[in-house]
Order: sequence, then C-alpha cells, then structure tokens
Amino acid sequence: MQTNESGGVPGEGVDALLGTVGPRLREVRTRRRLKLADVSERTGLSVSTLSRLESGLRRPSLDVLIPLARLYRVPLDELVGAPATGDPRIHPRPVRRDGMIYIPLAGHGAPVQAFKLILPGRDPGAPIRQSVHGGYEWLYVLTGPLHLKLGADTTVLDGGEAAEFDTRRPHGIASGSDRPAEILILFSPQGEQIHIRDAGGAEGEAGAAAPPEP
Repeated sequence: MQTNESGGVPGEGVDALLGTVGPRLREVRTRRRLKLADVSERTGLSVSTLSRLESGLRRPSLDVLIPLARLYRVPLDELVGAPATGDPRIHPRPVRRDGMIYIPLAGHGAPVQAFKLILPGRDPGAPIRQSVHGGYEWLYVLTGPLHLKLGADTTVLDGGEAAEFDTRRPHGIASGSDRPAEILILFSPQGEQIHIRDAGGAEGEAGAAAPPEP
C-alpha cells in the first residue's frame, strides 16, 4: 500500500479532517441562531444539501463551503478544522453598520469577543438607544468623550477611562461630542449576538448594529 512521507495513507488525513466539518457547521449555525431555511435563503444552497452536509452524508466541497464561510464570517481553515499554522495573528475584517465601525480583535468562537469600536460624532444632547440582554460588558476608551447610559444615568468617559456593567440593565453608548469616539469593548456571546448581529436602531449608537452581510 502506498504511503505518504509521514507514513500514512494518502488522503487519510484529509478524509478524517473533512469528517469533522458536518458537526462544526451545525455548531456554528446553531451558535448564530439560524435555521437551515435561513441559511438556505441567504446562500442559495438547498435545505437538503445543508442537512446532508451537517449529518456527514455529503462530502464538503469549496463551492458549498465558501458561501457558508462568508455567511458565518468564519475563515475556511477554521470551518474545516485545519491544523494551526503556529501564527497567532488574526486578520480582522471591519464591519461597518449605521455609521459605526466594528473591528474584531478575537477569533470566532472565542468565549469573549473583543472589538475596537469607532462611533461617529453626534449631537451630545441626542437620545441614546438602550438594549438589555444577559451577560457582562467591559470597555476602555481610547479617544473620548464617550457617553455611557445605564438606565436613567449617563456617565461621560474620557480617554484612558474604563467601565464594566451588567447588561441585564438597560445600556447604550455613543460619542459624547461631534467628533468620533474610539473604544475597546469586550462582549459576552450574548452581547455579540445583540449588538453585532441582531439589533437595528439609531445612527451611531452601539447596540443598534444590523447583522453584517457575508
């Protein structure tokens, strides 16, 4: 029997690797709270194809993996579970929504999602949209001022200041002047779902971002 340089049968490692793709696809989809019908509508892949992929009855190929990777915003090598290259760097792709720019600073699937967030300048007296969800959030102001609204209270944070809060309390953030504010923010998985994927709201308010398109 022919073997490769490592002593294995050619293609053996690839088959084992591809065999893990189905469960990983299902995990990513359920983590994003999407149904097979939702994925089908947004990728053009049939529900039966998606179901067979997730159950391991269909061998994954690039023509189906690429649209799924784009929809889930997951690199292909992460989607197929390719071995780590040893390079710890990530390659963030900014997400622009409602005048704001989210720059991911952690890989997908991390227990805490870190972002650099640039909020556009605004009228400091304008109302701030708030949201409520499970979890906890931390933020550090790079360039202020920043308005942090918790319930009925608004706190003004300047560059170098930090804050943390329970997100079961109504909360929202926005630039505190007519100049952009820049912050580093850590979301729990619930916070990422609400702020980055699900919510839609007023211009320039964190917590009001629509889901990024693939």
